[in-house]
Amino acid sequence: MNIAIVGLGYVGLPLSLQFARSDTTVLGLDVDKAKVKAINDGRSYIKHIEAASIAQAVKSGRFSASTDFSRVKEVEAVIICVPTPLNKNREPDISYILNTGRSLAPHLRKGTLVVLESTTYPGTTDEDLRGVLEAGSGMKAGVDFHLAFSPEREDPGNPESKVAVIPKALYGRAIKTVVPVSSCRVAEATKLTENIFRSVNIALVNELKVVYSAMGINVWEVIEAARTKPFGFMPFYPGPGLGGHCIPIDPFYLTWKAREYEQHTRFIELAGEINTAMPNYVVNQAAAALNAARKSVNGSKVLILGLAYKADVDDDRESPSYVLMNLFKERGAEVSYHDPYVPVIKPTREHPHWAGMKSVAWDAPTVKGFDLVVIATRHTAVNYNELAKWASCIVDTRNAMASIQTRPGQVFKA
Repeated sequence: MNIAIVGLGYVGLPLSLQFARSDTTVLGLDVDKAKVKAINDGRSYIKHIEAASIAQAVKSGRFSASTDFSRVKEVEAVIICVPTPLNKNREPDISYILNTGRSLAPHLRKGTLVVLESTTYPGTTDEDLRGVLEAGSGMKAGVDFHLAFSPEREDPGNPESKVAVIPKALYGRAIKTVVPVSSCRVAEATKLTENIFRSVNIALVNELKVVYSAMGINVWEVIEAARTKPFGFMPFYPGPGLGGHCIPIDPFYLTWKAREYEQHTRFIELAGEINTAMPNYVVNQAAAALNAARKSVNGSKVLILGLAYKADVDDDRESPSYVLMNLFKERGAEVSYHDPYVPVIKPTREHPHWAGMKSVAWDAPTVKGFDLVVIATRHTAVNYNELAKWASCIVDTRNAMASIQTRPGQVFKA
């Protein structure tokens, strides 16, 4: 079987490799020439994906990459894994999906299966994508070609998360558990529900963190105690805000679509407000920590420890660390960052002014030169014992210093 996977990022690349390992010939399509060249050269551009895996798949002849979308005429199935961001008005932007559909449509053969994996609102597949595919191909979905939706379920940085064992619809050749549902809309709603569940529960523990902190209670200790209950409780953990391409974005796809049906998603929107407010809470806690040392934010040197949105990955999309950096800069601080997985900040649409900044060195003279260190991401590659020796003031948003011996008044929870 020959398939094409469009979009070779954090979702498309591991999925391509899993299909290639399952005796399927995979054509990776992407508009980014650098990614295409890297794959064909057997190199990786994503930290948790080993170059050896790519090189082996390419060498076997099961995986190759191209920028030529006309080559979809060579395959029996096409899987679309392109971004679905929010625009500047916090509204869904499905332009990447529609533009991909327009590029594919003229080259579709009869009988081809087209699957959308990009997270989006119910109706995108059987209305929007279907429309551009039918208009560009002159064929009818369900008659001349097949159209489906399958939610992506990648969990970067989690060693227990394997593409092959994550239950997914439609992919029996490469995935062990197949979960059929009645329609594309059900599948689209399933993905949104999964991420809204996480967003709401993270908002809950973030709110509890603020409340318990005012009471002098350590929310991390509370969660660890609560998780001993063998039923009815699932632990979620607070942080400085939400990051990544899913949790901060996906819930708003449903809130936007719900308005079309005159439905109001108050619970989802409240969770979004709580999570969005967390960076401000962290900066306020940092100001209090500096004040305890007879310093102000204005003029202080602040180190953000961790730029990636979660531990042990190099993915900085929607990272709350950028918001923290902006807030500290607005208050007059001199801001730097250290992240072993993000050596240089690449240009982003939301925070272009930080592009080109480099991660500072991890050594005693450098860290001692900062008035404040804010732990925003808990990378296991960071030596927190060294941090305790070198830093004069630490604001810990990830409970990273819980088991580290520190000096009185050195560490503040946020």
